[in-house]
Amino acid sequence: QVQLVESGGGLVQAGGSLRLSCAASGRTFSSYVMGWFRQAPGKERDFVAAISRSGSSTYYADSVKSRFAISRNNAKNTVYLQMNNLKPEDTAVYYCAADSRASLPREPREDFYWGQGIQVTVSS
Repeated sequence: QVQLVESGGGLVQAGGSLRLSCAASGRTFSSYVMGWFRQAPGKERDFVAAISRSGSSTYYADSVKSRFAISRNNAKNTVYLQMNNLKPEDTAVYYCAADSRASLPREPREDFYWGQGIQVTVSS
């Protein structure tokens, strides 16, 4: 089992940047594929980005490609989401997730381990 805690959210103006972090408990962090998802008010939780166990493979939603970058540091049990050129439509609660399967996730699943979420608000 793994516990996840997100940090780094907040309020930023359009065009600005934020870096989210997700710290994981346990000694098996490197055995999990990690992902970031987001949920805006009144909408479903959507996929944002995912990274393989080693960090060698990444995948992004089209809406964030070229603006966001996911990375991980297995020695620090942490996954990051660097968000640049933020837009008002990026406003949402952002969640990190851990998946024990080998393939990169494309959709949220109930059997992921989830963090509690963190608010990101982008003002126009």
